[in-house]
Amino acid sequence: MADITDIKAIIYTEKTIDLQEDGVIVVQTTPRMTKNALKEVFREYFGIKPLRVNSMRVNGKVKRFKGIEGKRADSKKFYVKLPEDAKIESLAV
Repeated sequence: MADITDIKAIIYTEKTIDLQEDGVIVVQTTPRMTKNALKEVFREYFGIKPLRVNSMRVNGKVKRFKGIEGKRADSKKFYVKLPEDAKIESLAV
């Protein structure tokens, strides 16, 4: 089962910072993470029950370096809608 170590990063871009004002946090995880597992991680570690979780699978790009072809790792992105009164202080920008 997935746990907090499957969360790779919180994504901070211009678009995601605008979404954070509306209570949506964008999280990058390993491909094996599911919506229910992510909800459980938020409940267990942050004490917050997400209102809604949307997911998006991101396939790794094929890149070349000095003629050698390689592939970036696959991942998942989750858009997590938090309740209005819920704040995660460690994630604030």
